[in-house]
Amino acid sequence: MFPGLTTKLSEATVASTTTIDVKTDVILLTGSTAIAELIPHFGGGFSGIVVLIPLDGTVGLTTAQNISAAVTMAAERSTILVYSRTEETWYPHALS
Repeated sequence: MFPGLTTKLSEATVASTTTIDVKTDVILLTGSTAIAELIPHFGGGFSGIVVLIPLDGTVGLTTAQNISAAVTMAAERSTILVYSRTEETWYPHALS
């Protein structure tokens, strides 16, 4: 971050399901279905970051597909996930 500059992020509200197509930087989640897979759309072989924010209650991340660690995300709290193109895996880091 540079003083005086604003970072602009794209945002969408999505119902939580077992598979979510990541097309924005910030995803506001409704519902409580656990997420097992996040489909990246970074193009060109790049890695990337997504911020998930559950709105209605806790939402779980499972290791059934391409998420490295199981996490229970708290409502109204952001969870950042970093995608490794090399490993084809999302790595969550919970923030509070």
